[in-house]
This record gives sequence, structure tokens and C-alpha cells, in this order.
Amino acid sequence: MERMLATPADAEIILRLYELRTEAVMREVLTYWEMAAAMVLHGAVSAELFVDCNGEGFFLLAKFAPILEEIREKNPGFLIKTSELINRFSAASQRYEGMLKSVESRRESLSGRQEAHGQYFYPTKA
Repeated sequence: MERMLATPADAEIILRLYELRTEAVMREVLTYWEMAAAMVLHGAVSAELFVDCNGEGFFLLAKFAPILEEIREKNPGFLIKTSELINRFSAASQRYEGMLKSVESRRESLSGRQEAHGQYFYPTKA
């Protein structure tokens, strides 16, 4: 990805996205992150600035990664813009990979703790 300086307009968009993100209703819907990713994909905001300032969309994709194919069989558009962002921009791909490792580590840790206490963790499929 060619490195370009973000503009003041990019910063305004990022700040507005953050402001919207703090609203309770927005925290409940995945489509918020799809909208934000689409803004980057269409050039409305700097990809590098977006990736630097936002991690939750990448975290959500990482969280659903083990069952993503099954979800997309029923809902083909599920987190598709976030996936496209990761495929198009190396910074986004790197951020996602970090999130994926973190989520996998948390799953392994949780599974190990449950096994140690006589409980077993079986990931459910949506």
C-alpha cells in the first residue's frame, strides 16, 4: 500500500466514527463496522489512519473466523467489507492477523482453564 498522509478531513471522519461508536445502539450492530470498512474501500477515509485508530472490526472478524464459512453459507454478506479491507490493505491484514492470534490465544486459555476445572469447552456453531 502506498503511504499517503491523512488529511484533516480523514481525521474528522475518524473522530465522527468514534463518536458514533460510543452510542449504545451502534455497539450492538456489526453493520456499523461494515459501513466503516466500506468508507475506506471507497476512498472516503485513509486506510492507514482507519487501521491505526480502529481494531474492533478486525477483532469481530477474528472472533467469528472458526465459523465464518458456515455463517456465510446462510448470510453471504457477513463481514464481507471487513474481509475485503484485509485483502486489499497490508496494514489491515497485519492488524487482523494480530487480532486472530489474540483471539486464538484467549480460546486456548479458556479451554485450558475449563479442562483444569473438570469442564470442557466445545465451541458452538451458529
